Amino acid sequence: MSTSLQPRLRAWVAAPSYPWVTGGALTAFASVELAVAPRHSPVVALGVLVSAAALLWRRAHPAVAIVSAVAVLVSFAAGADLYIAAATSGLISCYTLGRHRVLHPGVLVAGGSALSLAVNLRHISTWGQHTCSPGLFAEWFVLSLATLAGVSMGDAARARTESRRERADAQARLIAMEQRQATEAERAAIARELHDIVSHSVSVIAVHAESATYTTPDLSPQARKGFQQIAASARSSMAELHRLLSVLRTGADDKAGTAPQPTLDTLDDLITQHRSVGGEVELRFSGERVALPTAWELSAYRIVQEGLTNVRRHAPGARTVVEIGYRSDRLAVRIADDGPGPLGVVHSGHGLAGMQERAVLLGGQLTAGPGPAGGFLIEAEIPW
Repeated sequence: MSTSLQPRLRAWVAAPSYPWVTGGALTAFASVELAVAPRHSPVVALGVLVSAAALLWRRAHPAVAIVSAVAVLVSFAAGADLYIAAATSGLISCYTLGRHRVLHPGVLVAGGSALSLAVNLRHISTWGQHTCSPGLFAEWFVLSLATLAGVSMGDAARARTESRRERADAQARLIAMEQRQATEAERAAIARELHDIVSHSVSVIAVHAESATYTTPDLSPQARKGFQQIAASARSSMAELHRLLSVLRTGADDKAGTAPQPTLDTLDDLITQHRSVGGEVELRFSGERVALPTAWELSAYRIVQEGLTNVRRHAPGARTVVEIGYRSDRLAVRIADDGPGPLGVVHSGHGLAGMQERAVLLGGQLTAGPGPAGGFLIEAEIPW
């Protein structure tokens, strides 16, 4: 069976109309088979029709398959022949009972075998046999084997479905855990970067307040005391920030945190790095450039950095356009490439989760998905 046919077949079997279509077709076939049969009793006809018609409700009420299986054996016991429609209904009913585990598979097989033995003994009594031989119980053996096969196939299908569901649930939990870890790691990185920004600002405040007491002539004692209090508060805040930093930053991050934080003015270096590994990128600015707070500049830089990283990872060789737009009340960042685009549903990976965290932290939003002309598009808006 081709791989393209398997999903269609599974979708058709899972459709609500499947039991009605198959049950209706089997009932129609049973009616035709009874119509062309030479002679049969009303019990046989009723048993064959009931065994097929009962399967119409097998998905909504799986226990109705017991009625179908019993009707098959009753029709066979009342006549000499096992109709094709009845045999098919019996196999489907056994499969349904095992698939939905109406009863334990062992109970189903034992019950089916006992009823099959009763049918076989009913036929033996009509044959007028006075000697007992193993060959007389061939019907019982075949019917028991068919019952075992149908129930086993249904139970195996149920086990496969549950296994697939458990794997899907485990994978979903793993993806959710990885995304939470990535989000927490990104938040820690953002916190470290914001610490550096705030530390620099507070240190500037401390220096200016301290120097003002020496450089400002004719400063009143009350003003001098106020400046000294500002400087002391700033130094206390610096100490608290350093204690916070010791919790957030470990190992190599300590060295990385001593470097100046990148801004939109350093995007040219980022573009040069992307081109040095074979990437084709164009950087565009629109609107009147204004001086933004360091947190805004840093977040926009990181979004562009992660966007270019995604291009190199998922669409190597694609042409990328990075647009930075200065609006009246917000900063717009747009990263578009002409690569193959996402294959199937776009899942929020670690990089996208980090970019969204940065945008949301500053009250903005970020969207990512297929571009209108193909490729992949990332758009972020950060208000100020």
